[in-house]
Amino acid sequence: MLNPGQPFPLGATATQTGVNFALAAPAAEKVELCLFDPTGIHEQQRLKLPEFTDGIWHGQLPSARPGLVYAYRVHGPWSPTEGHRFNPSKLLLDPYAREIVGRYDGSDLFHGHATADPTQRDTRDNAGIALKARVVPAPTHPNPGHARIPPRTA
Repeated sequence: MLNPGQPFPLGATATQTGVNFALAAPAAEKVELCLFDPTGIHEQQRLKLPEFTDGIWHGQLPSARPGLVYAYRVHGPWSPTEGHRFNPSKLLLDPYAREIVGRYDGSDLFHGHATADPTQRDTRDNAGIALKARVVPAPTHPNPGHARIPPRTA
């Protein structure tokens, strides 16, 4: 069960009391946090982020610790002509991930749209091969310039 958590900082932030998840998705109707086994292949659980504050979906998972592998499913309208291509069949990598699990192979399973018709949503689930993020421990030293730390790949 997710607690409300905080809308900032964005990404997954490990704390003494669990992990806070925050994702900017102002046009989304719902965001699910998907939890995976350590290999990142098998989805174990989906939890709806419970709060929406100023365009940020967020929640805190008290039982979570560094090492947890996760991704998001974002629900919303499918309206390509209006710039909306929400597709919960496709996992989304956290743009603030500090460690990435998996390798991108460029297959059409990553496309949000059907290969034969780009106006149609592709409903094939890509969870088994999609890139995921791994929660890392909180930094032990401050980042005074608030520079973005490049992600590690596993």
